[in-house]
Amino acid sequence: MVGPDPAVAATRLAVRRVLAGAADPDGQRVLVACSGGADSLALLAAAVFEARGRPWSVVGVTVDHGLHEDSAEVAERVVAQMAILGADETATARVAVTTDGHGPEAAAREARYAVLEELAQRFDSGVVLLGHTLDDQAETVLLGLARGSGGRSLAGMRRAWGVFRRPLLDLTRAETEAACRAEGIAWWTDPANDDPRFTRNRVRHTVLPMLEAELGPGVAATLARTADQVRPDIEALDGWALRVFDEVRVDDGLDATALGRQPSAVISRVLRLAALAAGSPPADLFHVHVVALADLVAVPRSGSGHGDVQLPGRVTAYREGDLLRFRST
Repeated sequence: MVGPDPAVAATRLAVRRVLAGAADPDGQRVLVACSGGADSLALLAAAVFEARGRPWSVVGVTVDHGLHEDSAEVAERVVAQMAILGADETATARVAVTTDGHGPEAAAREARYAVLEELAQRFDSGVVLLGHTLDDQAETVLLGLARGSGGRSLAGMRRAWGVFRRPLLDLTRAETEAACRAEGIAWWTDPANDDPRFTRNRVRHTVLPMLEAELGPGVAATLARTADQVRPDIEALDGWALRVFDEVRVDDGLDATALGRQPSAVISRVLRLAALAAGSPPADLFHVHVVALADLVAVPRSGSGHGDVQLPGRVTAYREGDLLRFRST
């Protein structure tokens, strides 16, 4: 008996492993986010196959960002294709992407995740599968490094958080395309994915191929593997910082003296948490802001009035004796 195509088998195994640890054995709806591209269609097909004979139902979900003229038509085609592939239910959601000073990619991503969380609640699902691949992970790491995002950039995309799971992070884009071809699945390619105005596209089509050509094959896999190696350390430090944040937090600020006894890696994380809690938007809070806050923590107790730090979101931080305080301006 001939088994499935290797790429098809790989996608099914990846989904099976994730659902074994995430899906309710007594049955629930599993949402699959599907854009109509090869990655998400291969993911949906694998989820449908793995749900056979199990008490799970698969809900295919597509999000229309309204960013091009035929987006509604594309969403309709994706819904029809998800039904043909065997999804038990399908859903589509249109979101309004407002940049508010952010890039269109970041704004679309935030809107997409927000509506997917809403749909998960509506369908009473604890699992939403996303189709990001090893190539997406490598691109994310490179982009983070280029932007100077620190250790978090090396950690890349999380495999799981909240209701979201990324089963395909060990598979390449070429493998998901091969899986689609093997199953006769035609996929849609978003024209925006070839637009060189977007930094990610330049990384995808120019930077990574150049690195592969100059350094040898396997650069993308190495970047993705590095993300897996670094993430446990980043998450451990984040957990430590959360505990310290709870310990040094006061009504409208932090006990700067107690915080100052912590390692610098913990101090910077606690200060970021405090700034976010005070109302600074995460997309606008940069390393330079955290460094300025750390300087306030480092001043002696007599440093009351030692200058203010203006943070995004019209938040001001200032030192008052042993305390680092925040106020809205």
